[in-house]
Amino acid sequence: MPGTLRIYIDADACPVTRIAEGIARRYQLPVTLLCDTNHVLTSDYSEVRTIGAGPDAVDLALINLCRRGDIVVTQDYGVAALALGKGARAIHQSGRWYTDENIDGLLMERHLAKKARRSAKHHLKGPAKRTEEDDRRFAESFERMIQEALHDPTDPSSGILI
Repeated sequence: MPGTLRIYIDADACPVTRIAEGIARRYQLPVTLLCDTNHVLTSDYSEVRTIGAGPDAVDLALINLCRRGDIVVTQDYGVAALALGKGARAIHQSGRWYTDENIDGLLMERHLAKKARRSAKHHLKGPAKRTEEDDRRFAESFERMIQEALHDPTDPSSGILI
């Protein structure tokens, strides 16, 4: 239904999909999981959309679906930036809220990290193994985002940084 807060999850290799679904279910919010054809997802709650292969196919589909006031769960800074540009809220799997204030810095970090990887002189470590504390932090932050979105659906720029 129009005007209903929806949650979109960039679900390819997303470690917090089930946590986000559980919280959304408590609030009776619709969730759409988007993945590419290399992943097989099922859900007894969410709508699952499998998008054709292509380097940015899932990202573009997600951005085309989301609207002002929706919530996007993604670890992709570029997707988060586009979601913010549409007036949606966006959250990282760490629980960090993407905001108009932090997105430019995050995009710059991503650019510099990509440049370092190409130089072959730098070997950046991958992410640390996910812990229960990481899951707890995400769950608390995600629930605060939902509460704020339900309280004031017109102002996605307000928020917290973790």
